[in-house]
Amino acid sequence: MTRKYIDCREYPSAMNCTVALAADSEGELLEAAVQHATTVHKHADTPELRTQLKSLFHDGTPPVEIPSRT
Repeated sequence: MTRKYIDCREYPSAMNCTVALAADSEGELLEAAVQHATTVHKHADTPELRTQLKSLFHDGTPPVEIPSRT
């Protein structure tokens, strides 16, 4: 099983969020990412949000350096 991560530093936001989340399973990462997106960024928990978050997952662990923004 490959570790997965999502990194807020890749995406512009008004708060310049620097949180990166990683987990050993996609399901666990998705739940943590949804919780972060809804609590911190005030997104609604919708099927569309979950699909979008899953599309932003990467294999491995977050880099120490700030990644380039897409």
